[in-house]
Amino acid sequence: MSLSIDPILQQWSDRFGIPIIFEITQSAFVQSKNCLMPYSFVKKRGVLPLEEKEGKIVVAISNPLDLEALEEIRQALGKDTIEGLALASEIEEAIELCYHSESDASNLMASLQQDKESFQIEETEGYDLLDRTADSPVIKILNAILLEAIQQGVSDIHFDPLEQGLGVRYRIDGVLQMRHSPPKEYQSQLITRIKVLSRLDIAEQRLPQDGRIKLQVGGRHIDFRVSTVPCVYGERIVLRILDKANVVLGLAKIGMRSEVLKNFKKLINLPEGIVLVTGPTGSGKTTTLYSALSELNSAEVNIMTIEDPVEYKLQGMAQIGVNHKINLSFAAGLRHILRQDPDIIMIGEIRDKETAEIAIQSSLTGHLVLSTLHTNDAPSALTRLIDMGIESYLLTSSIVGIIAQRLVRTLCLFCKKPYTPSAEELLLLHLDKDHLQGRNFFKAVGCSHCFESGYKGRHGIYELMVITQSIKEQLLRSADAHQLQALALELGMSSLRQEGANLVVEGITSAEEILRVTRGFEGE
Repeated sequence: MSLSIDPILQQWSDRFGIPIIFEITQSAFVQSKNCLMPYSFVKKRGVLPLEEKEGKIVVAISNPLDLEALEEIRQALGKDTIEGLALASEIEEAIELCYHSESDASNLMASLQQDKESFQIEETEGYDLLDRTADSPVIKILNAILLEAIQQGVSDIHFDPLEQGLGVRYRIDGVLQMRHSPPKEYQSQLITRIKVLSRLDIAEQRLPQDGRIKLQVGGRHIDFRVSTVPCVYGERIVLRILDKANVVLGLAKIGMRSEVLKNFKKLINLPEGIVLVTGPTGSGKTTTLYSALSELNSAEVNIMTIEDPVEYKLQGMAQIGVNHKINLSFAAGLRHILRQDPDIIMIGEIRDKETAEIAIQSSLTGHLVLSTLHTNDAPSALTRLIDMGIESYLLTSSIVGIIAQRLVRTLCLFCKKPYTPSAEELLLLHLDKDHLQGRNFFKAVGCSHCFESGYKGRHGIYELMVITQSIKEQLLRSADAHQLQALALELGMSSLRQEGANLVVEGITSAEEILRVTRGFEGE
């Protein structure tokens, strides 16, 4: 908790003479996992018994009138209690820290190697991952894996069936890391447990399946998108973690450089036209679209989206999920959206000619359309649409701007190490010594804070191509991506490689990371 005191908390303190507990999550008794009462009790009552002082138990509480909870603690521990006030949100966070051990998954995995007794899988509904009342080893180890992944900011969990057993990998900051290897005897039970939670057919092992899991971590609700495919050594499962607490929405928060941000805001505030966001899977395209929609969202405009699937629910707009089982495709949904009097339409992805044609017609009839496309850079988006069968004159009349993006890992602040860049690195990043102004580059080293990767967190780089009259004329003459890119760069567009080089000079990321993410752009 910061030094500024919540006014309601201060009123309670003044009225009842109860001290306020500051920075409860940083206190020694929380960091030492001081679990004096069962998790189910502290979660339900929103209290946390802490240290013992002069024979009495200090209890963090947000509601000082909850005398029943204090009495239960007194009877259970056999000692009197002393109240300490804290915000309910801080108590929840402290409970999560107290009742979760980052070594749980590793310790359980080691114990599984020793204990391989048979057991039954229980079919249970969504539950709280911090609740330790489960008896089954499989339930315990799956809970520990899921909880560890959430705590470490993992985006995807891969359960890979191998010849020797099951491999569990985490995707952290866009890169996969091998973490656990449960014994092969537990492979089928773990896979079955995941399928039970996601309401999939546990008897079907020959066809791919998709599902969802809804679980809790303390007061947080976490969704998992589940995908299974049959492989040689068994079913392979990937869980995409959809944690709203980790979603940063807002154009000012996603890392756009000020000039790019200013021009992008101009584009999305136009009354009609198409704005495309391009990049590979996992490059943050959906977050950029959601950030743009949150910027535009108001009671005066009707915003409608069609997505596959709807990953995060946004207030104040209608979101439609594609459902191929009932023939609700992007194109079919778009036709119905146009009858709903929308001002702004967001299409999850333009995948085919039919969807592209409806998007273009929507923009030409006075709608602002936002969508994504899978291409390497901004100019290639125009070439891709022409390859789909769209006439170039329709593109010049409808598309107003294209932004390509990537996510690069940021260096760990605890272990990054300065060094003097080589002439070859400067050449590859299109920099010279004048750009450095006496500063060094930094490289990844690795430490306990970043799980020995040298990186922690990610930062976006963006290449914005505004469709000017010159680009329209070039597109009508030729749709060659290299010619369009050369013209856009000449007109002032900053490429992905150049945007990344700025982050390297600022010490935010490494030259190695930028070259990895922007490989294939050597001809810039």
